[in-house]
Amino acid sequence: MDGDNPQIVISRVVDAPRELVYRAFTDPDHLAAWWGPIGNSIPREEMDFDVRPGGYQRWTEVFPAQPGLRVEVHIDLTDVADGELLDGVAHVTGQLPEGIEPHETRMRVEFHDEADGRTRLEIRQWLPGRVVGPADQGWNEAFSKLDTTLRNAHPVAVDIEV
Repeated sequence: MDGDNPQIVISRVVDAPRELVYRAFTDPDHLAAWWGPIGNSIPREEMDFDVRPGGYQRWTEVFPAQPGLRVEVHIDLTDVADGELLDGVAHVTGQLPEGIEPHETRMRVEFHDEADGRTRLEIRQWLPGRVVGPADQGWNEAFSKLDTTLRNAHPVAVDIEV
């Protein structure tokens, strides 16, 4: 799957400690506060996490402005290092936005300490070509929400390559 699909590479530094940023990705209450495009939400009762190698993360995104949309995300976690790494394959199904078909995407998120208690995220995602643009927009909107969620966090640097 990886070699056939375009890769998004994101390098971003946030003003929050690595442990808190890792929790933002692995704790359902934290993830529900920031994941996805602006305007969506993740019903807490539709989230289920078992974060470990061989575990999973499951949730459903809903879009109040577009009531028919219900994006179901199921990530099979292949590699997890507490506080350092999340790697897995996301299966995206459900009632998707027009023009988006169900698909799989590998996503790797690395968490690195930076000076002054900040964290550098290194994210790689391999996507079907038709969803690269929407995914790029979704990441940018999600990072805006993440910055709001993480107390005193604001982006210090952002680089996105497609």
